[in-house]
Amino acid sequence: MDQRRFLNFINFSERLKNNTRHSWTSNGRHESVAEHSWRLMLMAYLVRDEYPDADIQKVMLMCLFHDIGEAVTGDIPAFEKDHSEEDQEAKAVQMIVDGLPEPYDSELEALFAEMDAMETLEAKIFKALDKMEAIVQHNQADLATWQPNEYAYNLIYGEEEVQFSPWMIGFKQLLMEDARAKVESGKAAGMSDSSAEIAD
Repeated sequence: MDQRRFLNFINFSERLKNNTRHSWTSNGRHESVAEHSWRLMLMAYLVRDEYPDADIQKVMLMCLFHDIGEAVTGDIPAFEKDHSEEDQEAKAVQMIVDGLPEPYDSELEALFAEMDAMETLEAKIFKALDKMEAIVQHNQADLATWQPNEYAYNLIYGEEEVQFSPWMIGFKQLLMEDARAKVESGKAAGMSDSSAEIAD
């Protein structure tokens, strides 16, 4: 890749640092899309011993690129995203990937197709971690940043995606315990019952 094309893509990808997600960090600011992707890659690297048959480098690439379309569309919370917005993000991904030379173009097309199909072990690991990272971040954020629907939503988010793996199921259960403890702590601190309801 020539230097100018390389620089253009790197400059474009900086939008992922600027575009923020619905989630908040533990020190009280919105996290960026880039920060979510970075920690997701970290999580993938650290679960490699749990999945010796998986190509963890491929999982890490999925984590790195999965939200690249949000450089164009911005982040839309999962509980608000509809099919038209998913289509817009898919078109943005295609535009971005098509702007890269070979072999990056075809490699990334294949990677996104694999993520969409959700049939390989690598795609399943990526998707489960993607869901779990969002819950981890919510659990680290101040409870005041949670929307009312999230008290129950965070307990079921990613439930289907973890079913392929006993380790992921256990991790999801741990995050649920932490979420419940966070809400109970919020109630004890004087949050109203209406804002701190959580499903059993």
